[in-house]
Amino acid sequence: MPMNRPAPQDVRSITCIGGGVIGAGWAAGFLAKGYDVVVQDINAEAEGQMRRIIDSAWISLEVMGLAEGASRDRVRFTTDLDDAVSNADFVQESGPERVDIKQDMYAAMDAAMPNDVVIASSTSGLLMSHIQAKSGNPSRMVLGHPFNPPYLMPLVEVVGGKQTDDSAVDWACDFYRVAGKHALKMDREVLGHIADRLQQAMWNEIVYMVDADEATPEQIDDSIIYGFGPRLAIMGYCLLFHLAGGQGGMRHFLKHFDPSVSDDWTRLPSPPITDELVEKFAAGAVRLQGDRSVEELQQLRDEALVGFLQHFNKVNGKGAA
Repeated sequence: MPMNRPAPQDVRSITCIGGGVIGAGWAAGFLAKGYDVVVQDINAEAEGQMRRIIDSAWISLEVMGLAEGASRDRVRFTTDLDDAVSNADFVQESGPERVDIKQDMYAAMDAAMPNDVVIASSTSGLLMSHIQAKSGNPSRMVLGHPFNPPYLMPLVEVVGGKQTDDSAVDWACDFYRVAGKHALKMDREVLGHIADRLQQAMWNEIVYMVDADEATPEQIDDSIIYGFGPRLAIMGYCLLFHLAGGQGGMRHFLKHFDPSVSDDWTRLPSPPITDELVEKFAAGAVRLQGDRSVEELQQLRDEALVGFLQHFNKVNGKGAA
């Protein structure tokens, strides 16, 4: 074990870079697991938003079950990057999605903290190989991509960059599991990672269908919510299609399914986003929201996720999340 890197189960202090939706969401989840958390943001006004997000998340986290000693009082906010990372056992970065900003930020963190402490990025669209390019010790830098809200959603995609040491990737996976996450160790870097690439393919088709007046935003969301969406929370496409093959499984399914049947079902290239299309989506979103506030919709989402996650853990013999 590298000298300055604690064992995953011995992590006590975590730094979250960025006080926005993702950074503060991470902070809430870590607090609920009993960690001490420092949140850093260059904007001092971000502290208020951070605390509001944590307070909102805490309602659901209490239902899910808090670790012994968990408290919202164990979070500290600072605008000073060196102060934030100097005593961290682990850093979860959720800053702006710009490679130049992240490169400078990682170089600064690298110089201000113990050499072996792992730094993970929440980036959705950048590669760690690019982010770590200007750092003196890139070997301890990994991707740790969550899903929103990160205090409830279990998945974290983990992969290293070209200069990342394998031990840092393994450590990050072990730590996320200790922290109650489902760590998905990727085989190699790919833009968009895994889940976001799948989501993007579906989103492109949604955009096309709305643009062509083949479906409204309301119809599309209904087809997901009341159709294939719930079952995908239990089984992914691969297992579902394996079951669709009956006793012959996936082999039978692939052998007897003619891909040409679905040639006209989708359009994968990204469509142009015209002003007219933007207005269609905007109008549909207003209709979907109705008279509910954003906060009310967020709480509705969280309560539904809590109910699902509790039941899923129960039927899978995992107990409380």
